[in-house]
Amino acid sequence: MKHNFNAGPCILPKIALENSAKAVLELDNIGMSILEISHRTKEFEAILEETKSLWRELLGIPEGYQILFLGGGASLQFCMIPFNLLEKKAAYLDTGVWASKAIKEAKFFGEVNVIASSKEKNYTFYPKDYTIPKDVDYLHITTNNTIYGTELKVDINSPVNLIADMSSDIMSRPVDVSKYAMIYGGAQKNVGPAGVTFIIVREDILGKVTRPIPTILDYRNHIKEGSMLNTPPCFPILVMKETLKWLKSIGGLGEMQKINEAKAKLLYDEIDRNSIFVGTAEKDSRSIMNICFIMNEKYKHLEEEFMTFAKSKGMVGIKGHRSVGGFRASTYNALPKESVQALVDCMKEFEKMKA
Repeated sequence: MKHNFNAGPCILPKIALENSAKAVLELDNIGMSILEISHRTKEFEAILEETKSLWRELLGIPEGYQILFLGGGASLQFCMIPFNLLEKKAAYLDTGVWASKAIKEAKFFGEVNVIASSKEKNYTFYPKDYTIPKDVDYLHITTNNTIYGTELKVDINSPVNLIADMSSDIMSRPVDVSKYAMIYGGAQKNVGPAGVTFIIVREDILGKVTRPIPTILDYRNHIKEGSMLNTPPCFPILVMKETLKWLKSIGGLGEMQKINEAKAKLLYDEIDRNSIFVGTAEKDSRSIMNICFIMNEKYKHLEEEFMTFAKSKGMVGIKGHRSVGGFRASTYNALPKESVQALVDCMKEFEKMKA
């Protein structure tokens, strides 16, 4: 049996895969595949509307917010956000690689104030002591840092428009959307496959910058055309719909949070107990989505041996990001608790062999 801890693209619910696979062969008995129908058909428009409806229901998205499904990944949003929203100055939290990439892009459009950073300590914690300036157009945060295993688990109160990259922890817990002006991310963690980007934007923040915006980069045009300004990523949207249907069926975000916290606790408890391994993120910043750990210095020479041993036990995707090394277990929504237990058992067995 394989236990899929990949950081993204990552594990998807089995029922979502099965239903999506059927749609590849034939969508709803119409004699054609989801891959070959027009995005202008009533069949695809129904898929699009159901997907939006599931987003609104699961997250409790208030009136005044629009939902978009675009291409380009979160990385394109690093550019689109300042293009549409940065008139003079913006504030950013620097909490990891993806946050720093967003900062780099924003600097093309105006002044960027990095109000806090954990870079000097290799991003091992999520900054808490900072003041949000009131003279900025927005504050940008990255709520979960996939590479370093840190996470902001609360919805902060911001005196300015709050924009959050939630690529890797969206739908893992309830979120008070009303505290955010915009939430966005790549779908390939908790809500679908690679190829579609979700954007939840409060419409009243748009149209305030004086610069001209190219047609395809203007959120207002995508809203006007209902995510069909150009051909949308049809199949990834269908998989997203099936994934969200599964999430609803198990009880929604409150239930999902309990499951995710239990999985994370199971693995973190073993990391803290096991004499061979040590966690990398500070305990009060630990992510429940990406659990990072390394070998205790005494056992550093066993890293490759453990990797080989873990693979022999069916573990997939636990190698740490190339920039930090060690190990990373991504425990996204669809990963069963049984897989986490299997990794824990693997770590215990390795300790008995080597410690």
